[in-house]
Amino acid sequence: MSSEHTQVTYADIEAAQERLDDETVVKQTPIDRSTSLASQSGAEEVYLKMEHLQWTGSFKTRGAYNKISKSVDQDGADEFIAASAGNHAQGVALAATKRGTDSTIVMPKTAPQTKIDATRGYGATVELVGQDFQDAMTYAQDQAEQSDAVFVHAYDDPYIVAGQGTLGIEMIEQCPEVDTVIVPIGGGGLISGISTAVDELSPETRVVGVQAEGAETVHESLDKGIPVTLDSVDTIADGIATGGISELTMNLIDEHVDEVVTVSDSEIANAILLSLERSKQFIEGAAGSAIAALLSDDLDVEGETVMPLLCGGNLDMTMLQNVIVHAMTDRDQILRLRVHIDDKPGQMERLSGIIADHNANIQTVRHERAVKDLSVGDAYLVFQVETSGREHARDIIDDVEDHGYTVDIVN
Repeated sequence: MSSEHTQVTYADIEAAQERLDDETVVKQTPIDRSTSLASQSGAEEVYLKMEHLQWTGSFKTRGAYNKISKSVDQDGADEFIAASAGNHAQGVALAATKRGTDSTIVMPKTAPQTKIDATRGYGATVELVGQDFQDAMTYAQDQAEQSDAVFVHAYDDPYIVAGQGTLGIEMIEQCPEVDTVIVPIGGGGLISGISTAVDELSPETRVVGVQAEGAETVHESLDKGIPVTLDSVDTIADGIATGGISELTMNLIDEHVDEVVTVSDSEIANAILLSLERSKQFIEGAAGSAIAALLSDDLDVEGETVMPLLCGGNLDMTMLQNVIVHAMTDRDQILRLRVHIDDKPGQMERLSGIIADHNANIQTVRHERAVKDLSVGDAYLVFQVETSGREHARDIIDDVEDHGYTVDIVN
C-alpha cells in the first residue's frame, strides 16, 4: 500500500493490527453495557466502546503508529511532523517516541493547555501556530516540504485509516451481535477504517456516522462528489472540528457508511454530562457526539443492539466547566429568572423567601433599573437559581407568579 492509493482494504487493516501488537502502544479497550442509555434510546442493548481509556486518551495512536512504523521500517524515516488540535498530536508523539524518532507537532494557539502539555510529555516538540486547525495544518505541511520530515496527516492517509480500522475489528469481536455502531466524524479517517472492517466482518451491521452541526461537511461533500471544506467551524467538540474530509475518506464513507446524522452542541453537552452521571465516564465532545446521536430523534435504534464509540476522553477542565454549566442550564438545573417588581424596599427579601421555601439555592441576584420601556418606579430582579430539574424549576416559577409577579426565564 503506497501513499498514492485512494482505497483501504481489510487486508491493510489486518497488517496494521500486526504492527500494533504491543500492549504498551495500543491496548484493547473494553466495552461496557449501559442499561440507562438503552432505556432512554429505545435500544434493546447499548454497549459503550470505551476507547477513551486508550493510552493518550484516544484512538489516534492506532493510525499514527501504523504510519510511523511503516515509514521507519520501509523508508528509513527518522523525523516526523504533524498538525493537530490535540489528540492526533499525542498519538504521533507517543508513536514517534516508541519508534525512537523525533516528532514536531504544530498546534493552534487555541489548543487546550492540557493537550499541549501532554503532547510534550510524550516526547514531541510543540509549535503553536495560528488560531485553528487549518492554520496549523498549512504551516506543518510547508515545514515538511522544506525538510526531510515525514508529514503525518490526521486522516488523509491510507496507513492512518488502516490503523484506525483496527478498532472496527475489536468492536465486532467484542460484540458480534451488534446491529448498529455509531462513530464520530471529523476528517473521516476513523469511520473510514472502522466501516471498512465492519463491512468485511459483519456486513449486516449498520455503520452510522455523526458530525457536530458547526463542523458538518459529509452530506454536502457526498452530494457534490467532492470534499467540501468549511471556512470556519463552531463546535465544542474540538476533536471533530476539522471542517472537512478528504477524497480518500469521502470515497470510503460513500462505500461503507450507511447513514450520517448531525447533533447540536447542546446535545453534545448534555451527552457529556449524562455520561458522567449515569455511566461514570469522563469523555470529550467528539465522544459525546456518539451518545448524542444515540439519543437523537434522527436515529432509530428501537430494539437494536447498539455500540456508540467513545473515541476520546481528553476534555479540558475549562471546557468541562462550560459544558456542565450549559447542560445544567438546558435542563433548568441552573435557572435565571427575571422578575418584574415595584422598586420598593423588601421586594428582594420577599422573593428570596419564596425561592428558599422550595429549597432552591440562589447563586446570584441583581437589580436592573436602566432598561428601555421599563416604567419609572419599576425594576427587575434577576435571580440565578440552582434547582433539581425542570419540575422543581416549574414549581418555583408558578409560586412566584402566584404571589403576583411577572416572571421570565432569561438566558
